[in-house]
Amino acid sequence: MSKGGDGARKAPDLARLEATLGHGFADRTLLIAALTHMSHDGPRIESYQRLEFLGDRVLGLSVADMLFARYPQAEEGDMSRRLADLVRKETCAEVALGWDLGSYMRLGEGEILGGARKNKAILADACEAIIGAVFIDGGYGAARALVERALGERLLKPVRPLRDAKTALQEWAQGKGYPTPTYSERGRSGPDHAPVFRVAARIVGLTDAEAQGPSKRFAEQAAAEAFLRREGLWAEQQENDHG
Repeated sequence: MSKGGDGARKAPDLARLEATLGHGFADRTLLIAALTHMSHDGPRIESYQRLEFLGDRVLGLSVADMLFARYPQAEEGDMSRRLADLVRKETCAEVALGWDLGSYMRLGEGEILGGARKNKAILADACEAIIGAVFIDGGYGAARALVERALGERLLKPVRPLRDAKTALQEWAQGKGYPTPTYSERGRSGPDHAPVFRVAARIVGLTDAEAQGPSKRFAEQAAAEAFLRREGLWAEQQENDHG
């Protein structure tokens, strides 16, 4: 059976997506690549992976640029925590849902049947790939404008706790005089295009906490959260604030 599962599906209206993004592509092949999962027919290099790599860096720079301009009196630590919250995979997945990226994704049949159009890890990666594609197509200014449209409201929220689980665990460990937490991969399962990583969070002198996720980054965050939960440090209110 062919990997390409979108053959019988009507081609999505990319002009509509461009309108949602607020960027009309001079080279639409970049947009198509950003929407192509590695499970889709074609060489692996034609998937969104390379654009995701680039977009991740462009996202970080854009958000840092925005924070520097928006909070001229903020200290480095506060800006770092805000940056971590705004560029985390969960935030990227929320942005992708707002763009309705799932309906535009080019996926293999197995991924479609498995609900990949709503898979947050895939959506987060595609979001970063879109940012990378806009950067190549229109330059840094266009990419930064896209990021600002997507994250501007989040940037202005002053009340929301801005610590992700890994940051919270590190701050707690430092406050208690423990060494900095480390993370190690304990196992990997699933096919190459949809792996599941098992990671352990470790603080010397304490028992490790393990968790799994669709990427090492997700798994590390989940392991840090598991550690915090076990120590009674991850309250339900934090989940609500990050939701």
